[in-house]
Amino acid sequence: MREKVEAALARIRPALQADGGDIDLVDVTEDGVVKVTLRGSCAGCPMSQMTLTHYVEQTLKEMIPEVKMVQAV
Repeated sequence: MREKVEAALARIRPALQADGGDIDLVDVTEDGVVKVTLRGSCAGCPMSQMTLTHYVEQTLKEMIPEVKMVQAV
């Protein structure tokens, strides 16, 4: 599943980079939890939690049904 998540993040990444941010995959657990690190302007943005849940998590769940949640670490 890690490869699927990496491919999905590659499609999400340009939108984050357009605002000066980025995202790195840290881990994918067996129970479908995707752990990521937000970088650049996303790391200190007060809206980062909304970006994580309403954009990154929603997109990953649509593309990969096995994804249960996304956590920033």
